[in-house]
Amino acid sequence: VAWQRVARQPMVPLGLFRLRGFAAGNAASVFLYASLYGCLFFAAQFFQTGRGDEPLEAGLHLLAWTASVTVVAPVAGRLVNRVGARPLSALGLALQGAGMGWLALIATPTVPYWQMVAPMLIAGAGVSMAMPATQTAVLNAVAPEQIGKASGVFNTGRQFGGAMGVAVLALAFSNAGSYAGPASFTDGFATAIAVSGALSLAGA
Repeated sequence: VAWQRVARQPMVPLGLFRLRGFAAGNAASVFLYASLYGCLFFAAQFFQTGRGDEPLEAGLHLLAWTASVTVVAPVAGRLVNRVGARPLSALGLALQGAGMGWLALIATPTVPYWQMVAPMLIAGAGVSMAMPATQTAVLNAVAPEQIGKASGVFNTGRQFGGAMGVAVLALAFSNAGSYAGPASFTDGFATAIAVSGALSLAGA
């Protein structure tokens, strides 16, 4: 940070963080990807370890969550310049948080799959809305000649958020459950997924 403040051509001009859209968009993105990657890390395991699904079956069951990206993201991308990045980012993160919270409440080793579809669709729609909105907020906040640096900061924050999310959710999981059996795993999963929802709401 000290070097970037005095360098003639800084890799990351620290003045960018004084731009509201840049700073807020990057902060929201860190929480978004922390929630998303942490949840993805445990969701596939829950279907297999908690519910006893086969690997292919687990992947197919996750489609209720991920398929909404193909529908919602293009629509959100078109809307972001019309309604603004802030409302779409906040709404998307809130929806993801609500979906994660709902999953945490219903997670048991015997929960019917159909009961998980609605919260996964809500969470998937939320993240599909927030992804393009947070990126647009960051890139639209800077001058055209700074878009490359802004994009680099955004992508670095995304990777940092993902790593942080997996670490935080793994800590929450280990404090509440284990891999000893379906019931123990589900206890840890429910706690971890609740933390995922809280991270998303913090981003909102």
